[in-house]
Amino acid sequence: MSARHTLERGALAAAGGLLACFLAAPIVALFVETSRGELRAGLAHPLVWPALRLSLLTTTVSAAVVVALGTPLAWSLARSRGRLASVVEAVVQLPIVVPPAAAGIAMLLAVGRRGLFAGWLYPDGWSVTFSTPAVVVAEVFVSAPFFVQAAVAAFRRVDPELFVVARALGAGPLSVFARVAVPLAAPGLFAGAAMSWARALGELGATLTFAGNLQGVTQTLPLAIYAALEADLRAAQALSIVLVVVAFSLLGVVHLATRRVGAPR
Repeated sequence: MSARHTLERGALAAAGGLLACFLAAPIVALFVETSRGELRAGLAHPLVWPALRLSLLTTTVSAAVVVALGTPLAWSLARSRGRLASVVEAVVQLPIVVPPAAAGIAMLLAVGRRGLFAGWLYPDGWSVTFSTPAVVVAEVFVSAPFFVQAAVAAFRRVDPELFVVARALGAGPLSVFARVAVPLAAPGLFAGAAMSWARALGELGATLTFAGNLQGVTQTLPLAIYAALEADLRAAQALSIVLVVVAFSLLGVVHLATRRVGAPR
């Protein structure tokens, strides 16, 4: 290898390393600047465990909803090439670029007590807003695009000839989807589900606007950090560490599962 090639590779690695260091620095500071005593004191704060339990509950439910409904949607989009499919795909990706606070206001105007669909959804006057189900609704809205986008890409990477062969052997559309497409696209689906779950775990703006910040009812980990930051920095640090550890652990487990599913047999 020539000296020029070595220099160019080193320059590329250095440029990438700068970004990696920038992204890692806040996480490292979070752990380094928090002593064990401060962590124990923070974990003893009454906000911590109710928020953690609620976050795990709501993100698990939202992830299940996203995967259950997003997988068929992604399959349909991956198999379609028309203008309508392009429009639907763009609409599905829109929550990624909409500010979370604006997303919360939009959900209030759509499914709030006086929203566009209130008369149909709430004939008896009850509203999903400012309740635990509202947290799930907000998390589904902001996290679904990450799963659908990854799932569409995963389905499109599968050789379409395999679907033709399955249909020729007598498999119906549902069998092709469930027994051929999903298993072959599983690594991408796992990765998309992880990204969606992680996005739901870190959601704050839409949840705060649409569901409020009620301890034990709608106060998830990010909202508890937001509340604790005004009164107890130790609790905010402890909650932040818990959030990072939970998210990193999930991503690690999903990464290992993805590698196993995608490994050659």
